[in-house]
Amino acid sequence: MKSNALIIAMACITFASGQSHAEAEFASTKGPLMGQTPPGMIAEPFALGLISKGDWELEGVFAPGMQEFYFTLDRGVYAGPEKTGFRPTVIGFRQQNNQWVKFTEFLRTGEVSFSPDGQRMHMAEDYRDRQGNGWSEPRSLGPMFDREDWGIMRLSASSKGTYVFDDYKSKVVRISEQVNGQRQAPRVMNKVVNSGEMTAHPFIAPDESYLIWDSVRKGGFGDSDLYISFKQKDGSWGRAINMGPAVNSDKWDAYATVTPDGKYLLFNRSVSDDNKNVDIYWVDASIIDTLRARQ
Repeated sequence: MKSNALIIAMACITFASGQSHAEAEFASTKGPLMGQTPPGMIAEPFALGLISKGDWELEGVFAPGMQEFYFTLDRGVYAGPEKTGFRPTVIGFRQQNNQWVKFTEFLRTGEVSFSPDGQRMHMAEDYRDRQGNGWSEPRSLGPMFDREDWGIMRLSASSKGTYVFDDYKSKVVRISEQVNGQRQAPRVMNKVVNSGEMTAHPFIAPDESYLIWDSVRKGGFGDSDLYISFKQKDGSWGRAINMGPAVNSDKWDAYATVTPDGKYLLFNRSVSDDNKNVDIYWVDASIIDTLRARQ
């Protein structure tokens, strides 16, 4: 279990933010996809000037139903010209009467991902379940996942209940299936996934047909790149495929997720050499089918 100090530091606190504050911080937008024009086959910034600004914006994800959008920013405070007190904070928007409205804000305890049915929000070894128009208080997945020797950042779930998750302490990705309704002990995935440096931030397709993650590998484009593996007929994972220049750059590319409608791939890219300016990017998810044809 986490130490008391870490629990306090990472405690999930929901803030009652006034509408006037939200309006001052985030411009009004209407229509599907946070009011954004869909991207093409080359990655571009998501909601430039609205969400992706000149700072640190991470982990953009739409909830199933495409009526909610969440992302993470740093709520550290400024002491003179420098920001201090790193506070990664999740901001949640909801579409109401065609208008996107900020409705929640809480400290990040893990990267936000969703069960494919949209009823559970995963945050590393913690989760929240839907309750009416909101979410339950955070709960732990239990001692199988909540371990001092592990450092889970993202846990991704399939429709079958399979969990795939990373570990920044061991720098590996693990998988845990459900068999006959019983949760199986997590095991380290093989070298298809766990090669290179700092393998992290996995996303498993709801139907388990593919897995996306990021890693620093020989032959990549520079820093961390996004890779994909497709499930084979025998149930094994096919070779790791670099997602190519339409997605990856010579800088840090990571944190991929595919929208619940299967149409768009969202991820993060550092747009500054010091990683102080990180933006959310997106690209047409049909690039996955293109890569599937090349496996």
